[in-house]
Amino acid sequence: MQYKIISLFSGGGGLDYGFEAAGFDTSVCIEMDKWSCRTLRHNRDWTVIEDRIENVSSKEILEKGKLKKGEASLLIGGPPCQPFSKSSYWFNGDTKRLNDPRANTLEHYMRVLNDTLPSAFVLENVFGLAYKGKDEGLQFLENALDLINKNNNVNYSFKWKVLNAADYGVPQIRERVFIVGHIDGKEFTFPPKSHFNPQKNSGQISIFDDLEPYTTAWDSIGDLDLVEKVPLKSEVGGKWGNLLPYIPPGENYLYHTERGEGSEIFKWRSRYWSFLLKLHPDRPSWTIQAQPGTSIGPFHWNNRRLTMREMARIQTFPDNVEILGGISNIQKQLGNAVPSALAEVLGKEILEQFFDKKNSSTITLIPNKKKRYKRIGFNNSIPNKYLEMSAVE
Repeated sequence: MQYKIISLFSGGGGLDYGFEAAGFDTSVCIEMDKWSCRTLRHNRDWTVIEDRIENVSSKEILEKGKLKKGEASLLIGGPPCQPFSKSSYWFNGDTKRLNDPRANTLEHYMRVLNDTLPSAFVLENVFGLAYKGKDEGLQFLENALDLINKNNNVNYSFKWKVLNAADYGVPQIRERVFIVGHIDGKEFTFPPKSHFNPQKNSGQISIFDDLEPYTTAWDSIGDLDLVEKVPLKSEVGGKWGNLLPYIPPGENYLYHTERGEGSEIFKWRSRYWSFLLKLHPDRPSWTIQAQPGTSIGPFHWNNRRLTMREMARIQTFPDNVEILGGISNIQKQLGNAVPSALAEVLGKEILEQFFDKKNSSTITLIPNKKKRYKRIGFNNSIPNKYLEMSAVE
């Protein structure tokens, strides 16, 4: 049996590659970004509809995917999440959320679900969708699902959870909401964590838990140090870019504040957490961002921007996938993506729980552990030009 997918808001394909690894096959993708579409076509022979979701009818989706109503096994997608993102709070103190016109992507996701009636669905979004007391997005989706069930005499279930990708072997701290449902009311049980943070709770892990320590940035990209060709435009620019070598691995600008161990150059908590943020090889990466500013990381411990392959590795994309476009296009595709290994974990659980298909428990897209072969240091001799700016920023 083939397990067919309808993929909405496909981006560079993070969800799709993961579900592919689990045993699904994408029949049709809908994506508006031209570079994402070029990436999808370059790497796979999936049918790609390049347009805004509001311009694409459900009938066209079924026709292009060579599917009939009720024939798809799975509808997947991560509707653009700006109305619910943490950055909206940072800039505005709050966000318009459902009043934001960009939130109508949730409505179109549910419209396609109503019109195509797949056996199951997966919807991914930022964890801000489920903020306590500000969960109108979740409430909207539940209400829409009630209407779909009544209108079509079906019984889609609705189960959601915030997952941290690092807890499942992804070499990246990345929290997102996942909503999973089945047309006959089967309740999805989210898989238990497979990995733990050895820096925080190693003393609380029982020998019976059988958990692995977090996958690290070195596990993911350490081998690329020897073989990866680093683009000429990998340097960190802007006013503060040259300060990066004077920040230890795993630290950010806070190292150079009144509470840090460096020089008092910045005010405490005056910047984004990811400002001058540098990877530590023995820890997971922080979240790869879609549209970072000039000095927004995470950056490589070698004091440079991450390459396409390094970001793809951290997002656990298969190595046979190449992301097309310029620097900003590549960053956007990878920063918006769901880590493929996490999608593989969910895909295998969905096949077993909803389709009674037992799969190997091995997640193929999780990097293998790699022994570190060199010490990573930093320069603690701050240039005078930064010392002269001390405590003014």
